[in-house]
Formats: sequence, C-alpha cells, structure tokens
Amino acid sequence: MMMSAEVAEVAAVAGLTVHHYLGVATILFGLGFAGVVSSRHLIRTLMCVELMLNAVNLVFVAINNHVNPSDLSGQVFAIFILTISAAEAAVGLAIVLALFKNTASVDVEDFSRLKW
Repeated sequence: MMMSAEVAEVAAVAGLTVHHYLGVATILFGLGFAGVVSSRHLIRTLMCVELMLNAVNLVFVAINNHVNPSDLSGQVFAIFILTISAAEAAVGLAIVLALFKNTASVDVEDFSRLKW
C-alpha cells in the first residue's frame, strides 16, 4: 500500500496538480447538490448526499497532500466522514423502509407531515 508521500510523487509524475482534484471534487459536489435539489425519490436523494460527502473527502485528502504530504490529518478526517456517512446511510435507509411500509411510496412529495 502506498503512503501519502508516494501518492503525491506519483501524481506529480502524472502531471496532476491539486487543481485537478479540486475540479473533480467540485463537479462531484455539484452533481450531488443538483440531485438533492431536483430529486423526488428518497433513495436517490440519499445517494446524492453520499456523493457530496465523497467530494468533501476528496478535497480533504487533496489539500492535505498539497500542503503537508507527511501529515495524515486529511486522511483521518476523510475516514471520520466515511464513518459518519455509513451511519447516515443506515439510518436513512431504515427511515425510508419505515415510510415505505406505511405509505407504499418513496416519493418526497407524498410526505407532507411526520405522522401517518
């Protein structure tokens, strides 16, 4: 497994700068945000939130490797965010399953109140 400094060296040889990573992260975050705003399906909305969290992870790791490749604080934050997103997915899917069980729909427009 490659360490952080080795990854930075490989990226430098390939001609990738921090701007490339930030561009990809911006596109991922924009796609996720557009999906959250425009989607009416709850599972698709949860997937778009996960996409946004992964874009933030990419930014943390890219900036950390750019500023201080020997420090692993960006990777630690990324692992923490992955843990939080796994918990968010589990709780979110449990809520979606409970709503589907009671209303037979996962359309956001069908849920105008918190009790059924």
